[in-house]
Amino acid sequence: MLLRLLDRGFALVADDQVEIGEDGWAQAPEALAGLVEIRGLGIMRLPYVEKTRPILVAQMVQGPVPRLPTPRRDETLDLPLIAVDPRPASAAQLLDFAFEAAAGRLGQKAGAFA
Repeated sequence: MLLRLLDRGFALVADDQVEIGEDGWAQAPEALAGLVEIRGLGIMRLPYVEKTRPILVAQMVQGPVPRLPTPRRDETLDLPLIAVDPRPASAAQLLDFAFEAAAGRLGQKAGAFA
């Protein structure tokens, strides 16, 4: 999923682990900053964003997700929470739409951000 998101223009913050400080900023653990495991190639060093403010929690799930989900929030971060099956080819585009909606740049009539 990460490679598909990078291909869509998203910036890397972290691969496997993200630390969220008390100030609400997200960053990679220092030892893992910029490192991405690419299956079949190994561990690669890529450009990355040092810190960012999270606006959405995407929970990776296997199997069907609700067609018109009700709005949910992550209990720990108090951010919008969505479920995404990462296997379909459209998963990266779905996350792109979700980030646009969470940022307030895309409106929604019904569903996760309504």
